[in-house]
Amino acid sequence: MTTLSPDTPPRATERAAAPMPESRAVKVAAPTVRRESRALALLTRIALPGIVIAALLAAWHAAVRISGTDLLPTPWQVLLGVVELAEQGLLLKYIVASLFRVTWGFTLAVLVGIPLGLVLGWFSLAARAFNPAIQILRPISPIAWIPLAILWFGITDAAPIFLIFLASVFPITVSVMAAVANIQPVYVRAARNFGVSGPALFRRVILPATLPQIITSLRIALGIAWLVVVAAEMIAVTSGLGFLIIDARNAGKRYDLVIAGMAMIGVIGLFLDLLVRRLERFDEVRWGYSNR
Repeated sequence: MTTLSPDTPPRATERAAAPMPESRAVKVAAPTVRRESRALALLTRIALPGIVIAALLAAWHAAVRISGTDLLPTPWQVLLGVVELAEQGLLLKYIVASLFRVTWGFTLAVLVGIPLGLVLGWFSLAARAFNPAIQILRPISPIAWIPLAILWFGITDAAPIFLIFLASVFPITVSVMAAVANIQPVYVRAARNFGVSGPALFRRVILPATLPQIITSLRIALGIAWLVVVAAEMIAVTSGLGFLIIDARNAGKRYDLVIAGMAMIGVIGLFLDLLVRRLERFDEVRWGYSNR
């Protein structure tokens, strides 16, 4: 216990007995709270999906063992099939082939769909002219185009690239058109008050305002493109993950390789979606996503 002399000034006594200011306590506690929040978020992001996947794999294994079927392989047998494909050099070859076709078809769809959607969404006269044709072509399944694609391009990479382009360009175009139509008028009026018009209006106002919806349309279109490339590879080419599935079924009914191909399609689709979602981190896009 500290004894203060009679000569100690009253203010010194108050300073000795006063607790830590609340602002300083908050500053000390804030980093700890942030670290705990980040750790909890990381745990939730990794642990929960891992638990769900482990539970599904366990249920799959139990179902195969209980049923005693020989047609459906266990998760371990599928993993051995993936290892077998990797050792033969086929896994990487087929993955690269599928990604090559998706990259080209999807890129062409983005280069056509986004500018077309911006123009049709802004100019009502152009929308009236082209929208009926888009709505007629959009519901036609890309699979229905496979005979024509083979007739036009043969058994080459151009056929699945064409099908992926058709599958992706219409969702992107329609989504961008809707995004432009739903822009808040206050943005356009404010830009025009500052003398912004013509191409500068598209570059500085229309495109930034529609970026969140464009990112969403890209995620949807990429998922469709990945579906279509698998279907096209089953018929129109002799390589890729789709070809792997149909070839494994025909060559000795290797259902472990069939499901291995399906699993690789799902895993790659997840990574492609995560890759597109990375675009949401840019400052030009982040403002459009509230409470994230």
